[in-house]
Amino acid sequence: MDLRIEKTERAIRNAFMELRARMPLEKIRVRELCAAACINKSTFYAHYTDIYALSETLEKETVASIVSSIPDLKGHSAENPDVFTRALCLAFLSNISLIKILFSGKEQSRFGVQLEGELKKVIYRKYPEYERDPEKDILLSYCIQGTYHAYLNNPSVDTESFVRVVEQIVRCLKPMF
Repeated sequence: MDLRIEKTERAIRNAFMELRARMPLEKIRVRELCAAACINKSTFYAHYTDIYALSETLEKETVASIVSSIPDLKGHSAENPDVFTRALCLAFLSNISLIKILFSGKEQSRFGVQLEGELKKVIYRKYPEYERDPEKDILLSYCIQGTYHAYLNNPSVDTESFVRVVEQIVRCLKPMF
C-alpha cells in the first residue's frame, strides 16, 4: 500500500476513535472527522462510504483480531472447553479498551453478535456436526454471549477472578459438549 494512503487511513481511524470515545456513533459527522484528521471530505469518501462503514470496518477488524489472537484456536477440542474459554476471555479482555469505544452505547450488543459469528465459523469448520445440532449451537451462543454479558454486568471484578468463574461454568457445561 502506498505510504500516503496508509498515513491517510491512519489519520482517519485515529480521528474516528478520538471522536467515538467522546460521542455516540450517530452524532459523529464526516465534516468534524475530516477536520480532526486534517483531510478533506472527498479524501474520506475515497476510503469509506460513510461513518457507519468506517465503524463497521473497525468493528470487524477488532473481532477478527480477537479471534486470531486465541492461541491454537483450531487445535482446541470439545474435550477442553475450559482451556478455550480462558484463551477467549484473555483475548477479549486484552482488547477491552478498544471494545468499549467501538461498541459503546447502542452498538454494545453488536460485539457479542459479531464475536459469536466469527467464533462459530472457526468452531464449525472443526466440528461441522455442531452447526447441525441445535443444542450445541445454543450452548455455544450461551457460552460466548454469556461471557460477554457477564463481563459487562461485572466490570469491577478483577481479570483472574472473572476468568476463573467463567472456566468453572464451562467445566459444568462440558458434559453437554
